[in-house]
Amino acid sequence: MVWTLLYLLMGIGMGLVFAKGGPELTKAEAFWGVQLALNFSWSLLFFNSGNYLAALLCLIVLWLMILAMTGAFRTMSRLAARLQVPYLVWVAFAGYLNAAVWVLNR
Repeated sequence: MVWTLLYLLMGIGMGLVFAKGGPELTKAEAFWGVQLALNFSWSLLFFNSGNYLAALLCLIVLWLMILAMTGAFRTMSRLAARLQVPYLVWVAFAGYLNAAVWVLNR
């Protein structure tokens, strides 16, 4: 349920940015695409491979990409940027849990 809401907020944010257009759109789209790819990669690393350290490192890069995406969104739409805050918080929490799983399984 949480991921459904987060993906909805990501999509609405990207939609707002896309509708605004302009020279910053390419950067915002790039960050959006990279963070989606990292999001998918994390699931494969954590659940499929059980490689908790690699998943944690992926999650750290993902969080940074979400932050960069939010910054790029902010230059075009403050609302689009604000809609990404729950995603940032959720991924930070996931990082905490991922770190705990890694430490407990070393």
